[in-house]
Amino acid sequence: MLVVQNLMVFFENALALNDFSMEVREGQIVGVIGSNSAGKTTLMNTLSGLIIDMRTKEQRRGGERITVYGKVLFKGEDITDTKPSERVKRGIVLCRERHPVFPESSVLENLRIAGYLRKSHEVRDMMEYVFELFPALVHLKSRKSGFLSGGEQQMLAIGMALVAKPVLLLLDEPLLGLSPMMQNMLVSAISSLRDKSGITMLISEQFARPVLPMIDFGYIVENGMMTLTGTGGELMDNPEVKAAYFGV
Repeated sequence: MLVVQNLMVFFENALALNDFSMEVREGQIVGVIGSNSAGKTTLMNTLSGLIIDMRTKEQRRGGERITVYGKVLFKGEDITDTKPSERVKRGIVLCRERHPVFPESSVLENLRIAGYLRKSHEVRDMMEYVFELFPALVHLKSRKSGFLSGGEQQMLAIGMALVAKPVLLLLDEPLLGLSPMMQNMLVSAISSLRDKSGITMLISEQFARPVLPMIDFGYIVENGMMTLTGTGGELMDNPEVKAAYFGV
């Protein structure tokens, strides 16, 4: 479904991604694991097309130069230069890190806003599914999202991404800043989402322990470079991964 070929991203002279290649097959959950500043968010921004908007804004204000080399293929088609809005229409949807929501709008309003590219009946159907997937949001429909807890905001952010009807869902550090209990709840919901809906997912995360058991395949990234690959089980058993992420 998604193929990344020799991707390199520069912010001025700083190399954020270095010759990075990967593949996501239809129906899989694929993980990109790495510490802070490993290049995970840059990868997600590039796959979603946000890097194009970032580059344009920087050019307009005379800011840092952003340069991208390599190719991104989606269903066999080169989308490297495709705008983010067009990628959303094709089904590539990003749920960004730190659960960005519209704080002055209610939960329902946030979900409706997220479905602006979809037909009204599609939005209604997906909203019902979101409340089925995240029952904790049912009693919070009218509450302004700015008053939700971090975990509730993350549920809402994922729900907003789902309302956009993704074929490929990109989750950028969904567990960041959440309690272990909330992390386990989200991991369970993500696994359920794949099993019930068949949505293909790519997850970037620094918390390897809860993510590795549920992924089909994973990539370990350090300083913008791929260092290890393997199934979730293989990475769980790898001594280097254990030492770096599990402290053993």
